[in-house]
Amino acid sequence: MSNLVVLNASNNNFQGLMPSSFCISSSLLAVLDLTYNQFSGNIPGSLGKCSALRVLKAGHNNLTGQLPDELFNASSLEYLSFPNNGLDGVLDDARITNLRNLSKLHLGGNMLIGKLPDTIGQLTRLEELLMSDNNMSRELPSALSNCTNLVTIDLKGNRFTGELTKVNFSNLINLRTLDVLYNKFTGTIPESIYSCSNLNALRLSGNSLHGQLSPRIVDLKSLSFLSISSNKFTNITNMLRILQNSSSITTLLIGGHNFNGEAMPGDDIIAGFQNLQVLSISGCSLSGKIPFWLSKLKSLKMLFLQKNQLSGPIPAWIKNLELLFYLDISNNRLTGEVPLALMEMPMLKSEKATTDVDPSAFERTVYIARGLQYRKLNAVPKLLNLGNNKLTGVIPKEIGQLKSLNVLNFSMNSLSGEMPLQLCSLTNLQVLDLSSNHLTGEIPLALNKLNFLAEFNVSNNDLKGPIPTGGQFDTFPDSSYERNPKLCRVTVDQLCGSAEPSAVSVLSTEQIDRRVAFWIGFGAFFGVGILHDQLVLSKFRGIMDTMGFNIVL
Repeated sequence: MSNLVVLNASNNNFQGLMPSSFCISSSLLAVLDLTYNQFSGNIPGSLGKCSALRVLKAGHNNLTGQLPDELFNASSLEYLSFPNNGLDGVLDDARITNLRNLSKLHLGGNMLIGKLPDTIGQLTRLEELLMSDNNMSRELPSALSNCTNLVTIDLKGNRFTGELTKVNFSNLINLRTLDVLYNKFTGTIPESIYSCSNLNALRLSGNSLHGQLSPRIVDLKSLSFLSISSNKFTNITNMLRILQNSSSITTLLIGGHNFNGEAMPGDDIIAGFQNLQVLSISGCSLSGKIPFWLSKLKSLKMLFLQKNQLSGPIPAWIKNLELLFYLDISNNRLTGEVPLALMEMPMLKSEKATTDVDPSAFERTVYIARGLQYRKLNAVPKLLNLGNNKLTGVIPKEIGQLKSLNVLNFSMNSLSGEMPLQLCSLTNLQVLDLSSNHLTGEIPLALNKLNFLAEFNVSNNDLKGPIPTGGQFDTFPDSSYERNPKLCRVTVDQLCGSAEPSAVSVLSTEQIDRRVAFWIGFGAFFGVGILHDQLVLSKFRGIMDTMGFNIVL
């Protein structure tokens, strides 16, 4: 195949070593794509002889070892991509300068160590620098400022240190994305960043940056995604007062700060955020009430206020946020009853709402609880989480109106009364947690019709009667029901008492009678008297053990 120019073997199940003879007979080979296979071993150094090779992609395989020195002889390379393999070692400071034509360097999700080479500044055509999720460290080279064509810088999940001010971002006029999530950067946000007029995604979360937000951030007229969570910034009131003037922001994540007991900014201070769709102010130890200014965010779809010290009742105006489908106000000090207004949330009420959520993508992957990652809004589950507050009263029967709900968490409150039968109408429910309340009565047996229910917890209540069986209820662990002494089912080593005998005891009697009659006949047939008694006893025990009953004879 001497005239082969493009070979795309991606998204297959090829195994073994990555072939090393591509360019021996195909000197014209310009594009080689082996992504999403199961190739293992080292990258063959012979690829450096592919003088015409412009695109080399072999990400999402099982490749190991270092980038071979010979590979950097392929000086025509424009696109070098080996993400999500097991590559290690360092980026060679001298050899990388041979790739002067490189515009895309994708090496994220490996085990690379060392620093970003100072010579990277000589790759002046570089547009995408993706080095996330490695073990790289030390300060960023100031020469990175020379890569004036950079559009995307993704260095998240490394161990880079020092100050971001070493890089003069004002030279990077084409920069659209800067992501340094989960590193060890210190200092303040560089003022030069505010000169990147095309920047639409800025993520600085999970570092040790300090100080206050600069009013110059409003100069970033294209900024849509801003995440500065889990740093050491101060003065949330000033932060929100500044950001409210950034009308382009649709995703704002500022949680995970210790604002030293500051109060949630009030209505006389905050107005704006007209286009905000996702807001996280979680884990900030803020006091006060849920502020009324949130009710004016008509585009809001996801609201994270968990892990604060907010008090007072849940406001009735929450139902006026017609696009809101994700509300987490857990781990606060909220009081009062579960308001009926929550049962009127439009995006959680109708079945149609499950497909009507805006399918637009986040500018960057958003990480939600338990390591879940989301790139599109319509992939996020519909959630209502009021857990770990001081709510009282009953669970409203109107809960059955929330047909679109995927996750419902009322745990660790002081709710009383029975579990409403209307819970059985929530056919899209995947998680139901009502644990650690004062609920009484029985678990509605019809809950076993919830075919998508993957997690269920009613532990630490005062429920009674039989536990539902069948469907998903055959998969839940005993811990889902513990500390409810009046509940009964074989999986919790407790038979239903005299109040509920029919479902278990009658069935057992029929089975016992059949087995005993069989073994009596069997014994009579063989004419063995004493042996017959022993057989009946032993088989009877075996039958009961097989069924899971704990029988004492």
